[in-house]
Amino acid sequence: MSDLWPSERANRLFARGVLTGVQVLLMILIAIGLLDLFYLLVRRLGDRIVAIDSVGELQHAMQHGFAGILLILIGLELIETVRAYVHEQHVRLEIVLIVAMIAVGRHILEIDLQATDGTTLAGIAALTLALTTGYFLIRKSARGKRGAANDEHGASP
Repeated sequence: MSDLWPSERANRLFARGVLTGVQVLLMILIAIGLLDLFYLLVRRLGDRIVAIDSVGELQHAMQHGFAGILLILIGLELIETVRAYVHEQHVRLEIVLIVAMIAVGRHILEIDLQATDGTTLAGIAALTLALTTGYFLIRKSARGKRGAANDEHGASP
């Protein structure tokens, strides 16, 4: 029966090919997104810069620009997640939490605080707290493991 399944080497090669394809697609999407962000900035700069006549309008324009930049950073972190998976054969939860925190931060930048109800804001605050607490605990755990490994090998932390 075991002859029906591809060999372990074939499975690894297939997975590596798929992950390489995913990385290439992410790189293409990020490049297109970056070019589009530049295009929008240049196109809108001429139209809007003279039309901005209040701090609120400037803030609105800046928030959209920052949200675009954070979108590019999310793509870069996703590439890092795939790269880490290729090398370590497991998903690094720390990177996933970073991507989630950037995504939530991007969403926070786009929130219209006057039009958003308190329940939604409390939910976003709870999500932010949960993500940052999880990130903190994972980092603390990793430092503890490194310290224990250094102690076992006689190295000082």
